[in-house]
Amino acid sequence: MCGGFITAAGYLLAANSAALAGIVAGWSIVQVGVNMMIAPAVAVLSDRIPESTRGTFSAFYGGAQIVGQSAGTFMGAQFIKHMGAGFLTGAVLFAITGIIAVLVWPRERSSKNDEVAAKTLSISDILRSFILPTRNCRDFYLALVGRLLLMVGWSMVATYQLYILQKYVGLSVDESGTVISTMSVISMIVLIVTSMISGPISDRLHRRKIIVAVGSVIIAIGIAIPIMMPTALGMMLYAGVAGTGYGIYIAVDQALNVDVLPSQEEAGKDLGILNLANTVGQVLAPVIVGGVVATSSYATIFPIAIVCVLVGAVVIMLIRKVK
Repeated sequence: MCGGFITAAGYLLAANSAALAGIVAGWSIVQVGVNMMIAPAVAVLSDRIPESTRGTFSAFYGGAQIVGQSAGTFMGAQFIKHMGAGFLTGAVLFAITGIIAVLVWPRERSSKNDEVAAKTLSISDILRSFILPTRNCRDFYLALVGRLLLMVGWSMVATYQLYILQKYVGLSVDESGTVISTMSVISMIVLIVTSMISGPISDRLHRRKIIVAVGSVIIAIGIAIPIMMPTALGMMLYAGVAGTGYGIYIAVDQALNVDVLPSQEEAGKDLGILNLANTVGQVLAPVIVGGVVATSSYATIFPIAIVCVLVGAVVIMLIRKVK
């Protein structure tokens, strides 16, 4: 609940800041709040879901993320000429997110009734929690790097759709908003369908890596389409093809991450570290895109994104612990 309120406050600060420092400060607060909500949510996948159905529940988790991203893009496009109202809507949604999550979250057992009494955390315990895993962690770090590379490649295009449509495709603001709305609907449909199918298939086959690899290759193919078709249609095809690959990938992503945890006792902490791949990937993508656009053009973004996605898939395939 606190994470939701902190995210809303940071969002409002960023939205109402005309200076770069205020925008950066506000968005940094947003990241703190968002990760306060995400970390315990992903830990539940390890605590409560057995390995035999982990892919299916990972698909539900990924599906919700997909719907949120696509719906957010669609809503954002509607506010393209009324940004103040859009920012306010976003802040309200953030503020109530934590409350809604707590209301629908299944009640947990009281620690008083548990066989092991809840441990009181000391300052030293909290400081030790910042120590990265050092034992039985090869696959853990491969999963971290692979996910990071894929998120960088995905975010380089997905985050900059508006500017790509305007600067690369050559559309007006109104035309870009219409195309983004269409792209978000396409993405949401294919992402939901593919993620809901891929999760159960992963559980049935007892395979994670090959599904991640297939999803990554399809994402790369989707990103390549605008290179050959720098048009609105090309971007819509990108949304459909890359969205299909991302749906396949995200369906088993969290299941794979749980499978490579070095210690189940520190699942929350370690999954929080793995979640950094999302956050850091979304930070690195603008840095790379900014440098590319400043020295080259938007056309150069696509091949770099493809390389990141494919190298990430190769890294994932090097994992030994998971089939």
